[in-house]
Amino acid sequence: MVLSMDRWMGKVAVVTGASSGIGAAIAETLVEQGLKVAALARRLDRMEALAQKLTNQKGKLYPIKTDLSKEEDILNAFKWIKENLGPIHILINNAAVCESATLVDGDTEMWRNVLEVNILAICIATREAVRDMRANNVDGHIIHINSIGGHQVPNFPKVNIYPATKFSVRALAETLRLEFISLKLKIKITNLSTGFVDTEMIPETIKIKLKQCFEEKQIIESENIADAVIYVLSTPPHVQIQELTVRSVDESFFKLICY
Repeated sequence: MVLSMDRWMGKVAVVTGASSGIGAAIAETLVEQGLKVAALARRLDRMEALAQKLTNQKGKLYPIKTDLSKEEDILNAFKWIKENLGPIHILINNAAVCESATLVDGDTEMWRNVLEVNILAICIATREAVRDMRANNVDGHIIHINSIGGHQVPNFPKVNIYPATKFSVRALAETLRLEFISLKLKIKITNLSTGFVDTEMIPETIKIKLKQCFEEKQIIESENIADAVIYVLSTPPHVQIQELTVRSVDESFFKLICY
């Protein structure tokens, strides 16, 4: 199998949650590969700094301030992309939040925010991207950045509804795959699940416990996930990586943070 990113050169990719961590790493890597990347997140200053860093790369980063918990923001972002950048070829649904609480005494508004970002934002962004792909006869690619928490409920303290949303992301990916087949579309869909990644989502209390693990690179980094995205996108048009899991070789560090 010949792996190549050539067919995506100069094309438009949308990356949600692109102001830090995995999203920022994916956006940066796609720009380096020569794509026009629309970066969606709330922290505009972070994305503008990344865009400045990438000014001499083959592609270009376009920061768009977007609150993924608000449908209007998502719709406005996609409207701007279509009017200013061109047809969408790639969508990376990366944005996600995890609030620390329990199910037995959690806050309803907090749960609602997690559901809005982790599930509904994916549905809305995917709908808008697919509509644009179909309108422009684009055989595009959609990647849901998921978690091993969508395969097995982790024994971590206070994850509450987070695993439930990640199980839902897997179901959404498979539902899309079946819909694409039914509609005879050649749009690809990949569910990319990550293990424990060194990002800002990790609470400082856990980072302190895992200080040595981070220093010894026992934990995977955002760049490793960006590399996985490039692998998935590099496959020939008739090849679809439906499921891909990227995790650490040694996960003994989990013992330090579980109940």
